[in-house]
Amino acid sequence: MATLRDIKRRIAGVKSTQKITKAMKMVATAKMRRAKENIMQARPYAKKMAEMLQDLSSVIDPAQFPELAPREINAVAIVVVTADRGMCGAFNSNIFKAVTAHIEANYRELNAQGNVKLICVGKKGAEYFSKRAFTVIARHVGIFQGLNFGTARAIAQDVVAGFTKGDYDRVEIVYNEFKNAAQQKLVVDQFLPVIPQEKNQASHKKIDYIYEPTGDQIIQALVPKHLNFQLWRALLESNASEQGARMTAMENASTNARDLIRVLELNYNKARQAAITKELLEIVSGAEALRQAS
Repeated sequence: MATLRDIKRRIAGVKSTQKITKAMKMVATAKMRRAKENIMQARPYAKKMAEMLQDLSSVIDPAQFPELAPREINAVAIVVVTADRGMCGAFNSNIFKAVTAHIEANYRELNAQGNVKLICVGKKGAEYFSKRAFTVIARHVGIFQGLNFGTARAIAQDVVAGFTKGDYDRVEIVYNEFKNAAQQKLVVDQFLPVIPQEKNQASHKKIDYIYEPTGDQIIQALVPKHLNFQLWRALLESNASEQGARMTAMENASTNARDLIRVLELNYNKARQAAITKELLEIVSGAEALRQAS
């Protein structure tokens, strides 16, 4: 049975941990608020750019552009976006499970041949997949400490360069899309070749635009910007989702610590009362023995 000193030490340890989890929750809340503002600004731009590609896709020949032309799939690259740190609930493990299941369901033979290549953005993903039967060709760690568009553009350019050289014939990106502080949506998007998003025909009336310069020239300039921004948006979504998941996890940890402290204090009081009762019994027994002896 634990002594009073042991219980007291454990209560102090849990209270110290609770202070840490509360501080981490406050930090995550502040970071999530800023990240959410960045997402709200990025989403309309990404949507309009996708709409422009959809409109232009009807007036150009996709075969003229390597980023648009479909290929026979002999090798696949998957950009896996995770966090650099843990303590954010199931945020990272959900990505691990999704990527593993996606490869098993769609690219099992290619993976056995070593033709499924992973580009890991985030330390946790790089560590996890490097220790298992996966081919990791690039790692980008520590970028979320000072996330900026230049980093996203550099990663996107490296991915496009590999696709253009024929190192892989399709590129997909897996990340957590931000919904709210308590909910993230796991997304698997095709990054290359670019597939213009289809609009709802009932709500979109086709307009015959006159393009200046030509549609081909606009596509040539627009596609690189689109790819850079799509990866940037994925990083923003993942960053906000990570902070939301960490905030929720730390709140749950603080609540659990509070409940554990209550249980420990109750046990401490019970043990203390038992010790006092035992001492009283010993005093009474001793006094009774002296009385009988006299």
